[in-house]
Parts: sequence; C-alpha cells; structure tokens
Amino acid sequence: MDIKDIIGFSDLEKIIISKHAKSRMTERNIYINDVISCLADCEIITDYDDDKPFPSSLILGKSKKGDAMHMVVSRDGEYLYLITAYYPDLDIWESDFKTRRQRSEE
Repeated sequence: MDIKDIIGFSDLEKIIISKHAKSRMTERNIYINDVISCLADCEIITDYDDDKPFPSSLILGKSKKGDAMHMVVSRDGEYLYLITAYYPDLDIWESDFKTRRQRSEE
C-alpha cells in the first residue's frame, strides 16, 4: 500500500471500522477524532501484502492528544478499512514506536 492512499484520509463516510476495531477502540479509549488525527500525518511501518481480502499496513501516527498510535488499515480504492487501533506498548516497541523490541531468550 502506498502512503498516499492513507495519509490525510478524512472522509468519514468512506472509513469502515471493523467490528474488532470498534471493540478494541472502546476498550482502549480511542475515538474517531484520534483515528482522523492519526491518518492526518502517518507513516507505514509494515506492509502485509498477503492479507485478504485486501493488503493492509501497520501505520504510525498520533492521537488527538499527540500520543503515538498504531493502526492497521487496508484500502480497496474507494474505502479505507480500519482493522485495529492501539497505543503501542514500550515493552514491545522501541521508543521510536517503529521497531519491535528483540525478545530475550530466557
């Protein structure tokens, strides 16, 4: 997916939020304004080209309050599908929120 297909996407009528994403957003206190803020200036961290029915991407942006936020999104040309959204955990992610921490072998 190309970042141009995602960045600045703000047409609420063209954003489809999955049932999973709605549930997780409620649990995590993420609101539609956070989603729009994240999409306003984001970058792709990872592409999942084999995802079905459309390839998806993990993106990094900022919530309305300025907190780092990850979202997994896909596009079909007309709609943007929000698959999940969360605030990255520093136990899992480096401070740049782009790099996963190495798991220690115990």
